[in-house]
Amino acid sequence: MIRTTALAVLLAATLPVFASEAANTKVDLEKAKQIASSVCVACHGADGNAPTTAFPILAGQGADYITKQLGNFKTMVRNNPIMFGMAASLSDDDMKSLGVYFSRQEHKANASKDEALAAEGRTLWRRGDFAKGIPACASCHGPAGAGLPAQFPRLAGQYAEYTEAQLNTFRSGERANDPAAMMRTIAAKLSDRQIKAVADYAAGLH
Repeated sequence: MIRTTALAVLLAATLPVFASEAANTKVDLEKAKQIASSVCVACHGADGNAPTTAFPILAGQGADYITKQLGNFKTMVRNNPIMFGMAASLSDDDMKSLGVYFSRQEHKANASKDEALAAEGRTLWRRGDFAKGIPACASCHGPAGAGLPAQFPRLAGQYAEYTEAQLNTFRSGERANDPAAMMRTIAAKLSDRQIKAVADYAAGLH
């Protein structure tokens, strides 16, 4: 009950901000396609299906979430020198347009690699770990991993290696752009095995 109330407060506080920003930006999908094909392509692919596991798949990701991350990279709220360089010259319109563009691209199917590991991840995803105070991943990212626009990313079909890396950066505090430190708090309670398990399970969600 406490967690549900806290989540409701978080959403109520953040949604008006994104709604206001959206009202003041314009979407230019043709320009976004040009940027994706010239700037984003090497790491994320022109259609958002990253060619290697070192980079996230953006195809099918929530538009508002992508826009928020680009803004965080540009302002260095999310510390990543490479992405700072990529986002530095983007306008608010560009970031919004890229979010919409990638969200509309078809996400290529992915799969779990370790059946036993994925089974452990499924339990954590659906039920959490009560003994360690870890909530079910599904409570924020959804039963099928579709996420919630702006606040919580789609994790379904994401590279397991990338999800694992991000959970580790949340756990270490290296990544700190999560609202109310939610992911840092949760990741701090996860073991290495649990991180690998939930990342592998999420990769196979559709």
